[in-house]
Amino acid sequence: MRVLLVEDDDAVADALRAALGRVGLAVDRAADAEEGWRKHDHASLVLLDMGLPDSDGLALARRIRATSEVPIIAVTARRSEASVVAALQCGVDDYVTKPYSTQILLARIDAVMRRAGRGLAFTDVRVGDLVLEPDEQRATYAGTPLDLSPKEFALMLVLAQSAGHVVSRAALMERIWQTTWVGGSRTLDVHVASLRAKLGRADLIETVRGTGYRLRTSG
Repeated sequence: MRVLLVEDDDAVADALRAALGRVGLAVDRAADAEEGWRKHDHASLVLLDMGLPDSDGLALARRIRATSEVPIIAVTARRSEASVVAALQCGVDDYVTKPYSTQILLARIDAVMRRAGRGLAFTDVRVGDLVLEPDEQRATYAGTPLDLSPKEFALMLVLAQSAGHVVSRAALMERIWQTTWVGGSRTLDVHVASLRAKLGRADLIETVRGTGYRLRTSG
């Protein structure tokens, strides 16, 4: 899947391109609204900053939506209710405010693409002896198949996509269970415990107290 990132900040664009690339998404970058307009026809999804050097992002959203149904997610520092309403009225499909975690953004991308009837296709993920094949919902560890439930597989995939980095409990709850309800995090703990048992290596998924979980990349 090809994502068009319309973002004028080089550092932000480079970091996001790397993060999305790690989960198999191809990212094309446009540094201003005019370049974004020229490139949007080749994208499956547009990530659109609202503050661009040559035009307001709202104007570009309206321009794209007048001729295309490509999903658009606003990624912006603008947090006011009026900004959100204005963006949605211009045809934006979702609105993510900076700063954000990569996992939250991936959850929003996944939800928007599913609503568009397309879904996401991720490349296989390999972390040490762990191999995950998202399109087949298949997992193996050290060559041995893992019998994972759909939620266990989804949780394992999110952790593997961010291997070596902590994924917050909030991000995991939103990505896997589409909720931010703190009381539901007990469900998360149960699924992590089940994964550890099925891997036969409790130490592979580390608990980062007060924050979330991290999948080890070695050892």
